[in-house]
Parts: sequence; structure tokens; C-alpha cells
Amino acid sequence: MSAETALQTASELLEQWAKEATTPEPFRLDVVIEPDDLLAAVKALRDASWGYLSTITGVDLGVEAGEFELLYHFSNGAALATLRVRTPRDNPSVPSVCGIIPTATLYEREIIEMFGISVEGTPNTDRLFLPDDWPDGVYPLRKDYIYDDPTAQA
Repeated sequence: MSAETALQTASELLEQWAKEATTPEPFRLDVVIEPDDLLAAVKALRDASWGYLSTITGVDLGVEAGEFELLYHFSNGAALATLRVRTPRDNPSVPSVCGIIPTATLYEREIIEMFGISVEGTPNTDRLFLPDDWPDGVYPLRKDYIYDDPTAQA
């Protein structure tokens, strides 16, 4: 299947949940969806055997914007379909996709640990990167995070 055909198929599979769909570059489709539609959209891609979940990434849109954006990247050969889901900064939450794609647990754990976004229903919330004594409520990938270097001289 060509990349163009794959993206057309992804677009058709996701159109019922798409608030917006764009092709920001060749072989790439971005689809903005609501958090409540995430599981249905992921299930549609999985049920159609449309590629695989290659990663989940997060973006802090800043305190002024008041939102985070999670990007669920699905790859099918040269084609990349990204589900873009926004969640409010003051109570960030998305549903877990692990019931559909069990290997997503590592990505979800990273989102929890580094952004402080709640992933409802994820089976494992153990830390991946930060030490056990890392303070609660401090998330290093948030734009308002301030690194306090203990080795810096005053």
C-alpha cells in the first residue's frame, strides 16, 4: 500500500471523530480529536490493522494557553497519522489506550511522570526516569519547571 493510500484510509477511518484534519507535510496526517474520542479512534486504527503505535509524545502549550497536547503517532510504512488530543492544564487527564494497545504503558508512564498528566485506567504508574526521592508535583517537561542545580555555586 502506498503512503498516499494509507493516509487516505486513515483519514476515512478517523473522519467521524476529527475536529480538524491537516496534512502538514508529505506522508503525514494530523487529526485533532477530543479526549473522549481517543479510545474509539485508536480502536478503529487497530481494528483496521492500520500500522502501529510508534510513540506518544507530549507538548506543554504553556501556562498562557492553559493546555497540554498529547500526540499519538501511528506509523504505516512511510505514512504517519497523528492523533492530537488536548487536555486542560489545571486538571490534565486522558484515557489509557493500554486496553487496546498494551505496549502503550511505557509511553503513558512517561507522560504521567514528566508532565503530570493523569492517564485514567493505565495499568502501571511506576516511575521510569526520575529517582524515587523526586518531589511530588514537580514535572520536568512542563514549561514552568525551574531546574534548581544543587551543584551550582552561589
